[in-house]
Amino acid sequence: MIRKLRLKFVAVCMLLITVVLTGIFVSVHAVARSSIQRNSQAVLQRVITQDNRFADDQETLFGGNQVKLPYFTVELWGSHNTAYVTGGTYANLQDTEELAHILSECLAQNRTEGTIGRYHLRYLRMETPLYARIAFVDISAEEAAISNLVTSFFQIAFVTLAVLLVVTILLARWATRPVEKAWQQQYRFLADASHELKTPLTVILSNAELMRSQPLDPRLERWTDNIHSEATQMKALVEDMLTLARADNMGPSITFVSVSLSDLATDCALLFEPVAFEAGKALEDAITPDLTIQGDAKRLKQLISILLDNAVKYGREGTAIVLTLEKAERSARLTVANQGEPIPPEQLSRLFERFYRADVSRGEKKGFGLGLSIAAAIAQEHKGTLHAESDAASTRFIFTVPLKK
Repeated sequence: MIRKLRLKFVAVCMLLITVVLTGIFVSVHAVARSSIQRNSQAVLQRVITQDNRFADDQETLFGGNQVKLPYFTVELWGSHNTAYVTGGTYANLQDTEELAHILSECLAQNRTEGTIGRYHLRYLRMETPLYARIAFVDISAEEAAISNLVTSFFQIAFVTLAVLLVVTILLARWATRPVEKAWQQQYRFLADASHELKTPLTVILSNAELMRSQPLDPRLERWTDNIHSEATQMKALVEDMLTLARADNMGPSITFVSVSLSDLATDCALLFEPVAFEAGKALEDAITPDLTIQGDAKRLKQLISILLDNAVKYGREGTAIVLTLEKAERSARLTVANQGEPIPPEQLSRLFERFYRADVSRGEKKGFGLGLSIAAAIAQEHKGTLHAESDAASTRFIFTVPLKK
């Protein structure tokens, strides 16, 4: 649990950092691109409004700064059939194929201003009664600057994220240390309390059984039965709490072996068949043979027993409980279904919480709300999943676990 908490902490922190860095980059990129575009647009505004017919320098002055950008201007006469290069820093453009292609693309766009990507040019077009003047400016430097900015950002972002990942991992360990300490103390308390309670409960049960073996007054016999019944329930609760405490602290220390899930399901079906019959329900099974997984046979048998016991408790009398085991791609899927009152969707996700019980009107009221929590813990130990589905037809608990490779 602590490991998952740390992973969530790191994931959330890195997500927030990534969002912040992305926001900063987008803002800087937009500002830089706008600034660079304004420079080239200012050059176009200047050269299109002045006579550059005899100019040969690359300098344009605006905003108190000198910006040097290659440019040229063209005048189109006679319904755009005749073109003259009237100024700029490009040499030998007049009557060239490149100029014809540039003008063709520019006129095809039918816009006052725009870009010609193939030639890395930005243009500004001005119409007069006699001719059209078009100014072109080279934006290769602009595109290179934007490209360098993006490259620099990714390099900086990679280094920053790597450093912050290490820092976040260390911070997660420091931040979750009190939680880990509290969790360990809770585990020790549950384990110690369970052990301490088991001894007096065993003594109470032993004495109650000895008293029941002797002839007693009917009133004393009834009281003895009550003592025995309540002590038995208390012992079951203590054992469940101890099981959960061990599951929380055991982690990967369990030794898994090759186990036939088909045989375990069959054994549990045979075991619960008379139990279901006594409760007025039939137990049906459809078990695919020879499905083998890596796991702990005792724990897996406990999981199946919990699901069957839950179905017997909450299934409608006179209906059938169905145990199904089938192969699903690379996994084994075990389903226990019973007919009864459907569980509301808002309660389905809480069924596996400790001590949580759905509406007590659903059938019998015995139990402490720990069985499904134990089953979910066993499923997690085996790298499987356990979830519930419920509708008007039935309530289904589905356990999926990887097959042995």
